[in-house]
Amino acid sequence: MGSGGREEIVEVFDALDAELDRLCELSFEVLTIPERLRALERLERVARRLRAPQHALINQLGAQAGEAELGAKLRSALADRLRITKAEAGRRIDEAADLGPRRALTGEPLAPQLSATAAAQRDGLIGDGHVRVIRGFLAHLPAEVDLPTREAADADLARKASSYRRDELAKYAQRIMDWLNPDGELREQERARKRGITIGRQEYDGMSRISGYLTPEARATVEPVLAKLAAPAPATRRPNTGHRHHARCGRGRP
Repeated sequence: MGSGGREEIVEVFDALDAELDRLCELSFEVLTIPERLRALERLERVARRLRAPQHALINQLGAQAGEAELGAKLRSALADRLRITKAEAGRRIDEAADLGPRRALTGEPLAPQLSATAAAQRDGLIGDGHVRVIRGFLAHLPAEVDLPTREAADADLARKASSYRRDELAKYAQRIMDWLNPDGELREQERARKRGITIGRQEYDGMSRISGYLTPEARATVEPVLAKLAAPAPATRRPNTGHRHHARCGRGRP
C-alpha cells in the first residue's frame, strides 16, 4: 500500500466524487441487457473494494486517536460521524482489525490477520456477506486448531467465496467445520470453554443486561422456564350482562 501525501489523498477523493457525479447522471438506456448486467457487476465490485481504504482509516484511528481527540470512544465517534448504529460501527471496527493493514509495536507494517480474505475483498471479488461467513467460521473454530490450519481455511474460503454466493459459501464452510471436527469432540471442548453468563451493571431503571452462551443442555433447561414466565397470566372471566341478570333472577321468587 502506497503512503500517499496529503495533497494526493485530497486529489483522489475529489476525483472520485467527480466521477461518481458523472456516473449518477447517466441513464443507461442505450445499453443492452447483457451490458446492464456487466455494469451492475462492475458497480458491485467497486462498492466491495471501497471497504479496503475504510479498514485502513479505522485502524489508524484506533491506533492513533484517543477519546480526547475523537470526543468519545471510537465506536461512538464512528456511529455519530457516519450516522450509523453503534452496533454497525462496532462491526466495522472488528472487521477492520481482521482485514485492514496493521503495524507491529516497532512500527513495521504487518499483513492483515485474514490476509486471503482481505486480498479478495480488496480486489472486489467478495462482499460483506462473504466476509461475515468467513470471519464467523474462523471465530468458531476450536482453540485447538493451529495457526497454519486457520490460514489454510482462510485461503480456501476466500477462494471459494470468489465464485460462490453467500449462502453457498455458508454451506461449504459448514462442511469444512464438520471435516475439522468429525466426532464433535473439539466442539464439546469449545462449548465448555465458551459457556457462561455475564450480568451487566444495574441501570437507572433497575434493569440489568444479560449476555453469554448456554450449552444445549442448559438451554433445554432454561427455555421452558422462560416460556412459562413470558406466558400471559390467565384472565379472570367476568360474567356478561345476561349472566348477571340470570343470577339475580335465580335469587328471586320462583
